[in-house]
Amino acid sequence: MEELKRPTKRRGFYVKMRLLNKNGRQQDKNLCFKYYKWVLWFSLTLYFFSSYFINHKPIPLSKTRFTNSKSNHLSRALIESVNKTFLQHPTSNNRGSLRDLKIYVYALPSKYNTDWLSNQRCSNHLFAAEVAIHKALLNSDVRTFDPYEADFFFVPVYVSCNFSTVNGFPAIGHARSLISSAIKLVSSEYPFWNRSRGSDHVFVASHDYGACFHAMEERAVADGIPDFLKKSILLQTFGVKYKHPCQEVENVVIPPYIPPESVQRTLGKFPVTGRRDIWVFFRGKMEVHPKNISGRFYSKKVRTDIWRRYNGDRRFYLQRHRFAGYQSEIVRSVFCLCPLGWAPWSPRLVESVALGCVPVIIADGIRLPFSKAVNWPEISLTVAEKDVSKLGMILEHVAATNLTSIQKNLWDPSVRRALLLHDQDQEGDATWHVLRALSEKLDRSHSRSRVPLQSHVDT
Repeated sequence: MEELKRPTKRRGFYVKMRLLNKNGRQQDKNLCFKYYKWVLWFSLTLYFFSSYFINHKPIPLSKTRFTNSKSNHLSRALIESVNKTFLQHPTSNNRGSLRDLKIYVYALPSKYNTDWLSNQRCSNHLFAAEVAIHKALLNSDVRTFDPYEADFFFVPVYVSCNFSTVNGFPAIGHARSLISSAIKLVSSEYPFWNRSRGSDHVFVASHDYGACFHAMEERAVADGIPDFLKKSILLQTFGVKYKHPCQEVENVVIPPYIPPESVQRTLGKFPVTGRRDIWVFFRGKMEVHPKNISGRFYSKKVRTDIWRRYNGDRRFYLQRHRFAGYQSEIVRSVFCLCPLGWAPWSPRLVESVALGCVPVIIADGIRLPFSKAVNWPEISLTVAEKDVSKLGMILEHVAATNLTSIQKNLWDPSVRRALLLHDQDQEGDATWHVLRALSEKLDRSHSRSRVPLQSHVDT
């Protein structure tokens, strides 16, 4: 038999298949490698983009609201972690410093506040801080609708609104009874006043002698601070560096109210760095009435001395009568006199700063608002009441030496912002500084401390 021969291998086919198998496995490996490389690239890209947005666009604390106290703490911890980079580089006006402050605003019947706004002057005159602060708190991020988590309680009573006559004499004899009535109401309907004896309750006293609620110092001192307010916090325009019965209460010195809109309108027509063709400016009362022509009572005779000594001096632009457009005179002036009136403070102080005129403060011992935020010695001059006779010489010396430096500091927009109260609080504005001052008094918060507190004066 013919021997069966084993078929010879088809080496071409065999090699071809080996190559195909080898290439196939190689292609599979290449696909896997490409897939994993793509996943790795995508993951790294996502990681870096996420890191960038977290570090550069922190979650705004002002837009975060919580209702549950437990979730509040957890969420707040998460937000602070996410914003760690942002909070590590705070500015002087970092809103983060207010992130834990909570204020409850009592919803009082309208007879205590908004009814008086039918008179337009009530929200625009120099005492209108009580209105502006109330409006700002209603719109503020620090407002809480849960009184049990509040650090402070704001009692919105307007005592000067509609009670200041056009001639400028405030009639506020009703203030004590109106505030007392509001306190009786909140203490009967809520437990918060009684539990802290009012130490975490905040009121506004934007009058000549603040918490004493009278325009004349002798009467203000004689009446004193009402007993029902002695443990509370007063936001008041009155403040002095020496011991005075009308500031012997926990207080924050605030600026008198100047409508921000009026400042904006004036600066829209006259830039703060524009031409200043008035050297020294003052417009206002020099004497109260003919029976007081000596001026020895009003302004402690300071204004009368200014008038008698400098009225004929061409360097001084002194006017005794009202003028609706007087801000246009301030913005054209180099120096603006801010002498005391019935009380040490004056709205001219804010108007001068806001319009870039160097304020010349003539009020011995005055305590100025927000001294931690506004470097008063760098933006103003202080002249002792007894040195009014040397006023011309003092201002000439300043003009020849460091006037340019003072104006540079004064014209910083942050300085103007710090003294203006807005209906909607803005970071770095006057309301914001009020809130920051309150945040420094959290030891008075019942929700943070259960220990009975005693009043002390803010310095």
